[in-house]
Amino acid sequence: MSTPLYQLKAEFFKTLGHPVRIRVLELLSEREYAVSEMLTEIGVEAAHLSQQLAVLRRASLVVPRREGSAVYYSMANPQVTELLRVARSILSGVLAGQAELLADLKAAESTTAPGGPERS
Repeated sequence: MSTPLYQLKAEFFKTLGHPVRIRVLELLSEREYAVSEMLTEIGVEAAHLSQQLAVLRRASLVVPRREGSAVYYSMANPQVTELLRVARSILSGVLAGQAELLADLKAAESTTAPGGPERS
């Protein structure tokens, strides 16, 4: 019996559900990175980055390449870059809506607050 597609999608999104993994994928969307470069950019312990890279490798989202003693990573599938772009666009819309709501609430608060403009 095969796993339902919705369950596979949920597992995929769980894999993406960690800030360090998202940051790694954002970096790799730009270009290939050495692990040492990622450590500098992301600012986590080497062991923690290694764990997160292992999760991304197991999910076939990143591909390692060894050059001497250095390990470089690149994106395994360029569509992940598009997924990150779409997520950013969605979040921008959500945050813009929340900013408008906050502005409306503050405007309503200032008209009903003591010392604010009075209503007739």
